Amino acid sequence: MSLPEDYLYSKEHEWVKKEDGKVRIGITAFAQDELGDIVFVELPEVGDTIEVNEPFGSVESVKTVSELYAPVSGKVVEVNEALEDSPELVNESPHEKAWMVVVELDDDNDLAELLDVAAYQALTEE
Repeated sequence: MSLPEDYLYSKEHEWVKKEDGKVRIGITAFAQDELGDIVFVELPEVGDTIEVNEPFGSVESVKTVSELYAPVSGKVVEVNEALEDSPELVNESPHEKAWMVVVELDDDNDLAELLDVAAYQALTEE
């Protein structure tokens, strides 16, 4: 499994990419692989706030429905509308095309709680 080195990762299998005071969030290749074929993605709306470790949406696969847990707290400033019509992008390109939301951070300290790529890889190998 190839993971972007410059991303941070949550124990709930979300990834976070830092971008000028904001973060882009999606689910990891490991998560989408465990879920199987994604058929529906439910995301918050622009202007909504998300709270760290609280559900902010869900992904539905042919196997199950899984909640998405916020790796950070903040205000949603962008949502990946492409996932509404093409949820399969999560399976095809989890770290590039299938980002889910962009969030304006409430507190940069939330990032300190996340895992670097080595720690996340160790977690997924347990």
